[in-house]
Amino acid sequence: MNRPVVTRGLAKIYREGTVEVTAVADVDLELNEGEVVGLFGPSGSGKTTLLSILGCILRPTRGSLRIYGTEVTGMTEAQLPSIRKLYISFIFQGFNLFPALTAHENIMLALKLKGITGRSAEEKSGTILETVGLGHRMHFLPRDLSGGQRQRVAVARALAVDSSLILADEPTGNLDHENGRNVMELLRKLATEQKKCVVVATHDNRIEDIFDRTLVMEDGKIIKETRG
Repeated sequence: MNRPVVTRGLAKIYREGTVEVTAVADVDLELNEGEVVGLFGPSGSGKTTLLSILGCILRPTRGSLRIYGTEVTGMTEAQLPSIRKLYISFIFQGFNLFPALTAHENIMLALKLKGITGRSAEEKSGTILETVGLGHRMHFLPRDLSGGQRQRVAVARALAVDSSLILADEPTGNLDHENGRNVMELLRKLATEQKKCVVVATHDNRIEDIFDRTLVMEDGKIIKETRG
């Protein structure tokens, strides 16, 4: 079986003149289908950098990264988008919504990039916005939504495209406890029922019981692993 993610000796080092800053330090990791993994650690511990590498947004300085059996570290910049399109969805802390597009249109655009258009896309967008409690706000622009509502649109967009690997950076950071809990339970349901692999970087200890595993990072290293 090809696991969603396998890394060996994964590292990211930034160089500023003669100074080297290690953001991720020799991480060995294996992620499985159907599991939700929590990535904890203080700010600057390397969580977001590791997520960005796993999502083929950042290139590691060294080490190996396999996504569903495909070694991606040697791929060109032109090849990486095909891996992201095929396997990966992101939920960004900063939403990354197009400000000139409504919630519905933001999701429709994501579906179009996946090759889903027409009535199928219309129906899927409406259904997923209803699922996250925003059916009544689907034609609102991001500026007319609260921070929590924009976060839920970002979650809906990631879920709509039906990727196998979902990477989320503080997905509950802009949500109250109830809505944050609802989002995480939806991710848990997707992992269980559809065998998605979900990785969540978070500071939110209130959702810790959702995870199958928690990984704690410090100074770019995974220093602790706990199974739920």
